[in-house]
Amino acid sequence: MSIDLNLPLSVEYKEGKLYFLDQTQLPNHLQIDEQTTVEQVWDSIKKLKVRGAPALGVAGGYGLLVGLRGFLNLSPEAFITKVEEVAKYLEGCRPTAVNLGWALRRQVKKAKSLAGKSAKEVFAALEQEAIAIHQEDIACCEAIGRYGAPLIQDGMGVLTHCNAGHLAVSKLGTALSPMYTAFSEGRRFKVYADETRPLLQGARLTAWELKQAGLDVTLICDNMASFMMNSGAINLVIVGADRVTANGDAVNKIGTSGVAILAKYYNIPFYVACPYSTIDLSTPSGKEVEIEERDAEEVTFFGAKRTGPEGIQVRNPAFDATPNHLIHGIITEKGLIKPPFKENLQTLFG
Repeated sequence: MSIDLNLPLSVEYKEGKLYFLDQTQLPNHLQIDEQTTVEQVWDSIKKLKVRGAPALGVAGGYGLLVGLRGFLNLSPEAFITKVEEVAKYLEGCRPTAVNLGWALRRQVKKAKSLAGKSAKEVFAALEQEAIAIHQEDIACCEAIGRYGAPLIQDGMGVLTHCNAGHLAVSKLGTALSPMYTAFSEGRRFKVYADETRPLLQGARLTAWELKQAGLDVTLICDNMASFMMNSGAINLVIVGADRVTANGDAVNKIGTSGVAILAKYYNIPFYVACPYSTIDLSTPSGKEVEIEERDAEEVTFFGAKRTGPEGIQVRNPAFDATPNHLIHGIITEKGLIKPPFKENLQTLFG
């Protein structure tokens, strides 16, 4: 069943041009920007104008094309070198989210398989590969919705953290896809969206898109989650992930592990939703994942207003790792994976 949310696309590629929805402007302004240079693509990803692990994979696949379009007169060998150069440049802007690197490495592998072909032929193949990555993401998110929706029953309260919805992917989302699917099937429930400090992705993006789609959504501050769980309002937690390691640890937006600890204490099931491209079997556990540290100003300013003392020391890690023993299951496009995750993730990958 196709679900139409009537929401803007986070990434769109049409007639050879790439467009990003500037999510830093939401919920106040709906702004869509054409990406005309690879430097602009890099900046848009770094500044979170486009964000969300699957969306970054799609953006990276198309962003590579933007960086290559001006080099179609190179020799076959020089063009392959340029592909590797642009891919490495884009991959470096956000190291924690695995999908960006996954998509770019897939593109590089495709280019190398066509060694000896002209630059124009390789570019055309890379364009088709980027479109394939995009279409696969749509299918993944729809499947995640189908596998996750049975977890949601009438009258439930479902908590989510950050934004792993339509705005973070090509369509529907990862964590929010089961909610959209359950809603489309007629079930009615309440969603609680953590505001998600410091950049308020839950308030600005999740609450906005759920409200636009007609779901019953309530916004809460991050430090209200324990109160809401203790009150009995929350029966289920579903979050996304930027990387799931070989042992089932889930690296997601900062604050996720705290939600998981609370859910464990209150005996509330905690699920992670992500596509297989987010699962990184090459990294043993969350302890080995490089955690992006972002600018102090994200913490000491709210918009243009200073909220912290000038010169104060600040820590601003963008992600944390939720240990696998706090996770009830991982919802993927291949099905619901239960513990033991190390063995079952290996089985998933065949």
